[in-house]
Amino acid sequence: MLIGIDVGGTTTDAVLIRNGEVYSTAKVSTERENLLKSLLRALDDVSRGVPPEELERVVFSTTVITNLIAEGKTDRVALLLIPGPGVNPESYIFPDSFYLKGAMDYRGREIQHLDEDEVREKVSLILEQGFSRAAIVSKFGQRNPSHEFRIEEILREMHPGCKVELGHRVSGKLNFPRRIATSMLASATGERYREFVAEIKKALEERGIMAPVYILKADGGTLPIEKSVEVPVETIFSGPAASTIGALALTPEGHTSVVVDIGGTTTDLALILSGKPLLASKGAKLGSFLTHVRAFAVRSIAVGGDSIVRVRETESGTKITIGPERAGPAYCMGGKEPTPTDALRVLGLVEVGDPERAKEVIASVASSFGKSETETASLIVDITAGMIEKAVREMFLEWEQEPAYRIWEVLQKKKERPENVVGIGGGARGLISAVAEKLNAKPIIPEHSEVGNAIGAAVARPTLTLNLRIDTQQKVYSVAEDGEIVSLNSTDIGNFNKMRSEEAEALAKELLRDRAKRFGISDYADEAEISNSEVFNVVEGWFTAGRLFDVSMQIPAGLIPEWRREKV
Repeated sequence: MLIGIDVGGTTTDAVLIRNGEVYSTAKVSTERENLLKSLLRALDDVSRGVPPEELERVVFSTTVITNLIAEGKTDRVALLLIPGPGVNPESYIFPDSFYLKGAMDYRGREIQHLDEDEVREKVSLILEQGFSRAAIVSKFGQRNPSHEFRIEEILREMHPGCKVELGHRVSGKLNFPRRIATSMLASATGERYREFVAEIKKALEERGIMAPVYILKADGGTLPIEKSVEVPVETIFSGPAASTIGALALTPEGHTSVVVDIGGTTTDLALILSGKPLLASKGAKLGSFLTHVRAFAVRSIAVGGDSIVRVRETESGTKITIGPERAGPAYCMGGKEPTPTDALRVLGLVEVGDPERAKEVIASVASSFGKSETETASLIVDITAGMIEKAVREMFLEWEQEPAYRIWEVLQKKKERPENVVGIGGGARGLISAVAEKLNAKPIIPEHSEVGNAIGAAVARPTLTLNLRIDTQQKVYSVAEDGEIVSLNSTDIGNFNKMRSEEAEALAKELLRDRAKRFGISDYADEAEISNSEVFNVVEGWFTAGRLFDVSMQIPAGLIPEWRREKV
């Protein structure tokens, strides 16, 4: 049996899957101040009567990291940065930054020594200002982390209690500002995330649940919960990732669809192209910070089933606005304000709550227009659907700039938009048909769509990336995700200067298998594929002195084999 639990802004959804099919579901209200309590209530509800030893896998999709960042509850982090030449530090917007001399070139060769006296001065300032966490990031630290290691030694010597993150371990990709942001957020959220994980593990042990436990990441893949503490920031946006994988699981294989997950507070948008969720090529954006976190190309908009419906007087007359605030549940569910859910209840498009309360509150809105309850409810639904349609069309301007979208479009041999709009979430049944009509697409509301996020969490397979760089002239290679520089073995590789792409790719596959084994997901290593492979000649004195290979591999997002894909 498999369990998937998704913590949303309004409800926490859970699903129990038995023999590849949905066996039971649960929904509980999300307590933002106590997400763990909501998680465990949903877990207990969905697994009631099931012997814990029969559970084979438990997956959580959590908003812990996202909430910490959004609510400004992260820890302060001192940033020790080595920008090197060509960068004006004043152009950065990172708080609590301490800049240091020293530099590596793009191939990891030292071109400016570290000034250790300066490092000690900066560490003294960090101590004086009371920092207990620090991130050390150098511009080309992923190519040679020796400066980061030396600064760490000095920091630990002078400030033994300080928690330290090294930029090359957090992200091995190019783009210095993104690596700084990712390292800062990883450090700022790491301690609280570890506490959350420890509480989950303790609660599961108390329930006798010994099954493997996973966390859903922003790229739609799962990661063993023990390993997730090494990369906590990768769990951001797991909600939109869960709805995307849920839509993938609940629709026929190979379809192209816009995923519209309508919750109580927000609506999440994502895109599936010929059965493959679209990734954001440059990483996730968190507030004002661009990061290296691998994530689906998603957007959240502040409109949901429980958004407040207001009547406003304008110069052009009386008009209705939806959201962005939410003041608790819909009026028909015991709330205090009119919502789109109340309008859907009046129209008979959903079967939730008290129909009389829905009529009462929609009638109060209708009195401002001199319209009937039905006409007013229809207007509210149309406005809500129009807001979602507008957001989808705006999002297409971003989606169409993604390399993966452009490749997909070329393969179609004609310019076209996705044929389906797949509705996920509690508000989908009432609104998706109206949204799809406005987008000239086919509406699909799969069975169990109201817990589609939880299904997505339950059946998502692990993902893993590996970025290999080989420098045959220096006779070294490095894996960006590990930050270690390793000497090439000539007996394994042969003549370095004649090394071919096939040999570089074979090494990448071998290293990914090793990495998958360390993460406890070796069963999925055969699913790995090469996402990028490039080679550049190093020319000196008109001769080729070596070659640079960059190979990227991934275990892409997908479904575990235990799931039986639903038919629409």
